[in-house]
Parts: sequence; C-alpha cells; structure tokens
Amino acid sequence: MALTDKKRRFADALQSGASKKDAAIAAGYSEKTAPQAGSRLAKDPDVIAAISRKTRAKNATPAEVKAAGKVNSPRDVETPESGLDLAEFDDPRDFLKAVMNQQEVEPRLRVDAAKALMPYIHGKVADQGKKEAVADAAKQAGKGRYAQGKPPLSIVKG
Repeated sequence: MALTDKKRRFADALQSGASKKDAAIAAGYSEKTAPQAGSRLAKDPDVIAAISRKTRAKNATPAEVKAAGKVNSPRDVETPESGLDLAEFDDPRDFLKAVMNQQEVEPRLRVDAAKALMPYIHGKVADQGKKEAVADAAKQAGKGRYAQGKPPLSIVKG
C-alpha cells in the first residue's frame, strides 16, 4: 500500500521522538486504540521505508568536515602512578590489601578496595532454614508465663 497521510504523520511523530502510542495519537488515531495502532504501524513496510528515507536524508554529511582540534588518545593521557605493580601480586586479596593500606592512593579507591575485600575475609551469615526457625520459636514459646512446670516427685517422702 502507499504511504497514507496518517502513516506519514505517524512516521514524522516517531522521528521527533514520540512513543508509538503518542505518535499514533498525533497521527489522528483514537486514544483507545492508539497502542495497538502504533504497534501495527511501526511494523508497516511503508512507514519503515519512510523513516529510513528521512534518517538517511538527515544523516547526510557535508563533503568537508573540519577537525575540532586535537583529540587525546588514551596513550596521551597521563595516569598517576600509584606505586603498585600488578605483576607482583598473584592473589587478588593481596592486591586489594595493598591498595587499601597504601596512603598515597585516593581515599575513595581505598574504601572500594576494602569493600571488595570484605567477602574474602568475613563470611556472609546465612539465613536459618524453616526447621531451625520453627525450633527456635518453640523454645521461645516454652519460656516465660507458659513454661512447663516441674515434674512431680517420683519418691514420696515421709
């Protein structure tokens, strides 16, 4: 089918950054059926072709492009030497400890190293299972006012 007026308006609205639903409403579709119409029109070959034509026309570059200036490559940027040689550390824990304990390193990096080191040193306390939780609750219920009384004497004194 040909590109109708509604399809053209839908494509224009999509190009301007509207969502499918909003583009369908802008094209003249009912608000109740706009989400379905937007989804259907987004898959329409005529609409897809119209959008791609507009995108190509918009992205056409001029013949001559000036360089804005010198761009720093990653090799040109100076990195501060922290004094740590990665080759001397075999274990990540040792590296993290060295970063954490070095005074010249930025404090935020030291804190991050300490956070990363935590799981290696302090284990995470696991949650109790159902059976252990029920047993603990029963022990707590057996204390206090409703505690079990003393058993009767088995030998009579007298």
